[in-house]
Amino acid sequence: MNRYRVVVAIRLKPEVLDPAGQAVAGVLDQMGMTGVESVRLGRLVDLEVAADGPESARALAEAAARRLLANPVLETFEVAVEP
Repeated sequence: MNRYRVVVAIRLKPEVLDPAGQAVAGVLDQMGMTGVESVRLGRLVDLEVAADGPESARALAEAAARRLLANPVLETFEVAVEP
């Protein structure tokens, strides 16, 4: 088996309010960074996966995201397998 680094990017769905992102946007504005129009916060999960190939590593990470890492009601996720 090979080892793969897999990154799962989890973001709030566009229709879900992001109060933390709004707070960050407000502070950036107060700091004079007026070009930032909106902020949406998310999170990254780094996984080290032992799998037969990159597609198997992706499938395992997608299953983990679907079942545990992301809340399907509020969030979406993307999986990237790094070489």
